[in-house]
Amino acid sequence: MPTPQEVLIQNSPLPTPYSPFLIVTQPEALQNLLNAVALGEISPDTALEKLKHFDFEPIADFAKIDHHRSLRTGFPEVIWGPGKTPDQIVQIINTMRQRNPVVMATRIEPYVYEQLQASIPDLQYFSMARICAIVPSDHTAQHPGVIGLLSAGTADLAVAEEAAVTAELSGFQVKRLWDVGVAGIHRLLNNRQVIDDADVLIVVAGMEGALPSVVAGLAHCPVIAVPTSIGYGASFNGLAPLLTMLNSCAAGIGVVNIDNGFGAAVLAGQILRTASRLLKTNH
Repeated sequence: MPTPQEVLIQNSPLPTPYSPFLIVTQPEALQNLLNAVALGEISPDTALEKLKHFDFEPIADFAKIDHHRSLRTGFPEVIWGPGKTPDQIVQIINTMRQRNPVVMATRIEPYVYEQLQASIPDLQYFSMARICAIVPSDHTAQHPGVIGLLSAGTADLAVAEEAAVTAELSGFQVKRLWDVGVAGIHRLLNNRQVIDDADVLIVVAGMEGALPSVVAGLAHCPVIAVPTSIGYGASFNGLAPLLTMLNSCAAGIGVVNIDNGFGAAVLAGQILRTASRLLKTNH
């Protein structure tokens, strides 16, 4: 029976010297691949397809950094803070920043950030979002389109800001509209411009989670609904708004998991990136 490495080589559309397994393990194979591109034996696009799936860097015995995730998905790997020690987070950030202009860690509590900053002085902290990041001084929106971000209440802001900051650090323009829940619907209706100007909307709500349905009935673009764990006992820590959003009678709503502002931002970004790619292809 062939080994997994042999299967990988056999299934590669490239000749054996250019197989993805060998590219990872043998520097001379990478040189051969680059030479083949230079000589026109294979296309740059084919070489990119082979390279972008196999590059990761181990850190001690606790992490493997996926440096090529942004090549595959458009978004770099992001550090999930809970469950990691400050020292582990520091090592991961220092490794990632060597090859990524923006490095982000989510769900970082203030006391953890203080420990991280002692080792990484230029680490920025977005307190409401609980995100810390390495951000270039010239960081600006790089992608076309506008992500509109709405929150039902002030108590939902931690999740809403996690989405907003994630989107901004990923290179998207964000417009915020906070505290426009259905209990005072006139607050939303008096700010229709934010809805009208958006190319994708992220709507964050707890309690009964009705706001995304209302917004989707007014919007001309996709709506990403984010249920939060905010609410009285019968909201069941976000389950009630989650079910409300899943059962919405308004069309055009996609729902992410409870308190998942990060995931909502990535989905919004993927929608905009896909639209931009299709536009370029059709022109």
